[in-house]
Amino acid sequence: MVGINKKQSQSTRSIGSEMEEHACSFLEQNGYKVIDRNFHGGRFSELDIVARDGDGYLCFVEVKYRHDDEHGGGEGAIDQHKIRNISKCAAYYMSQKKLSPDTPVRFDVVFIIGDDIRLIQNAFDYAG
Repeated sequence: MVGINKKQSQSTRSIGSEMEEHACSFLEQNGYKVIDRNFHGGRFSELDIVARDGDGYLCFVEVKYRHDDEHGGGEGAIDQHKIRNISKCAAYYMSQKKLSPDTPVRFDVVFIIGDDIRLIQNAFDYAG
C-alpha cells in the first residue's frame, strides 16, 4: 500500500511539474518573464511561479490543473486558506529577496483544464 501511494505521489508530482512548465511557456508567450519557480516559503506554502509582467508587476502565479472540468474548473481549489498561505509566502519571498515593500505585486492564476489554458490576472488580493 505504501508503494502505491508513493508511486501515485511521484506521478502527481511529475504531472504538476509538466503543467507548471506549460504555464511558464504560456506566461512567456504573453509577455511575462519567469524569475523563480517552486519557491518554498518555509511553513507558509510554496509559490509555483514568480514572474514580472510587461507592466512591471511582480506576479505570484498559482497554477491549477484539472484533467477535465467534470468536477469544476479549478477555481474552487483556491480557498481562503490557500490565499492566506500564498500571501504569506509572497511576503516571505519579498523579504528574502530584499525587495521594497513598494514593489507593485499581483496574484495571478493559470488554470489548465485538459488542453485549455487561461490566465486570470489579479485573481485575488493579498490576505496576510
